[in-house]
Amino acid sequence: MNNKELARLLRSIAAAYSIKDEKKYRFQILAYQTAADSIEHLNTEFKDLIKENKYKKIPGIGPTITEHLEELFRTGKVKHFEELKKTVPEAIFPLLDVPTFGPKKAYKIVSAFKLKDPKTVVKDVEALAKEGKIAKLPTFGEKSQEDILRAINEYKQGKTKSTRMVLPFASELAQKILGYLKLSKDVEKAYPLGSLRRSVSTVGDVDIAVASSNPKAVLEHFTSYPNKERVIEKGDVTASILTGGGHQVDLMIQKPESFGSLLQHFTGSKEHNIALREYALSKGMSLSEYGIKLKREPETKKFSTEEAFYNFIGLDWIPPEIRENKGEIQLAAKHKLPKLVELKDIKGDLHTHSNFPIEPSHDLGQNTPEEMLKKAESLGYEYLGFSEHNPSITNHTEKEIFNLLSRRKDKIEQLYESNKIVRVINLLEIDILANGELPINYKMLDLIDAAIVSIHSSFSMDKKKMTERILKGLSHPKAKILGHPTGRMLNQRPGYEADWEKIFDFAVKNNKALEINAWPNRLDLPDTLIRQAKEKGVKFVIDTDSHAADQMDLMPYGVAVARRGWCTKEDILNTLPYEKFMEWLKD
Repeated sequence: MNNKELARLLRSIAAAYSIKDEKKYRFQILAYQTAADSIEHLNTEFKDLIKENKYKKIPGIGPTITEHLEELFRTGKVKHFEELKKTVPEAIFPLLDVPTFGPKKAYKIVSAFKLKDPKTVVKDVEALAKEGKIAKLPTFGEKSQEDILRAINEYKQGKTKSTRMVLPFASELAQKILGYLKLSKDVEKAYPLGSLRRSVSTVGDVDIAVASSNPKAVLEHFTSYPNKERVIEKGDVTASILTGGGHQVDLMIQKPESFGSLLQHFTGSKEHNIALREYALSKGMSLSEYGIKLKREPETKKFSTEEAFYNFIGLDWIPPEIRENKGEIQLAAKHKLPKLVELKDIKGDLHTHSNFPIEPSHDLGQNTPEEMLKKAESLGYEYLGFSEHNPSITNHTEKEIFNLLSRRKDKIEQLYESNKIVRVINLLEIDILANGELPINYKMLDLIDAAIVSIHSSFSMDKKKMTERILKGLSHPKAKILGHPTGRMLNQRPGYEADWEKIFDFAVKNNKALEINAWPNRLDLPDTLIRQAKEKGVKFVIDTDSHAADQMDLMPYGVAVARRGWCTKEDILNTLPYEKFMEWLKD
């Protein structure tokens, strides 16, 4: 069973619990959903981690689920899962991939019409809706029936709920909605919630919280969003809409005096909130989305801000990105939380591709070096690294490659002399070939300041060979940065297998840096590996991998991933001023 199949199994267990009793099994539901998300985006197959006994420290997977997964890979089944799934009709599970279908909705329809075949259930429900039979069910009606037909049509077009949005896409969608919401005079505050606010690399639905004393007006404004496809539901303080591409946006409203409590509660993570609740209980306090209740006091204390909420418990405010129950609560109690790196700390972008005609092995950039420099200046950078891909070795002789790199060096020197605001650094992104060699020789490497070395092919090598390949490629003195280290492409392919501890040790010993790549489908190095690398003393650079000037605006997402890995300014080399950075680069 691969990671995708395993995540699907865990989500089906969460759905089964939801059908049994959503309120009673709330924590189990959250636990299985969180575990599914964690496993789906691992850089290594879970079955391999089981074999290597390295599966017990995966974030988001508690001891109970770990025991069940051990049983699954030991025996091929889980007794508890089988018993639980027997309590709900098997035909509900395919419906959960249909937009707007939740476990309860699926269960009502499947049970009412005694649908049993998982293979045909979507077609069966569509047929029932077309015949007008679903509208006759209690709590459904004509509009719900129309919505079901629309959702099934979206599902048939490939708009399923299984594909999570990458962080930059989800963030952009949320910012558009937030901008629209703030046009209403009744919206006092508005924030994203959940995994989006915590800057997790992929996001399911977009959840937004609003502080308002007039929820009716805010809901009317929200459900009138001009770019919606339709309104899914609308209640007294909550509503859901479907936007283009089948993405769901959920809104919840709280009065301003209690907004901080709601914001904290629904930002999560589940593990953080459970640990926070236990910490509060030890002090005689009970937490909820409405506030904090003290023993022997009838009224719940309300908090308009998260800062006040955390402070009342005796904690410093904890940045959303590190709310994963990984020691942050204990440090907040001691006032020893790290000061995480911020966007304003970044002084340069090192991984950018201009359209200089270097005839590269991979894609060329879209903008001129001058246009890229102008963008860097607008961002307030001190320096910019040009790092086009190395010239194609299949289409050029060594002499031709040397001449291309020589002309490029001349161009960069001209830019260096003519631009004193943003200093130019002569880098190159060089492929690490399958045998670990670099495709250009020492004489050519003398034409650049340093290299970002990356893997762009042969991703399926075994762990030992891939590790040897990376270390060999990174061994050259001019190879200073390992680009997009795991090679993952979110929602497209997992990262390749490698012995990361060995790579981290090598980087520390040999003064190499690992890249945190802000490209939307990469966000690579992943946050879990960043934390491990940081603990070993590895240094990082945060880059955008831009192939156009406007893509340099992606830097905030790289910073967000670094923050999730607990990075401070001191961990990130391109927070250094130009002279200090160049000292490191040429050391």
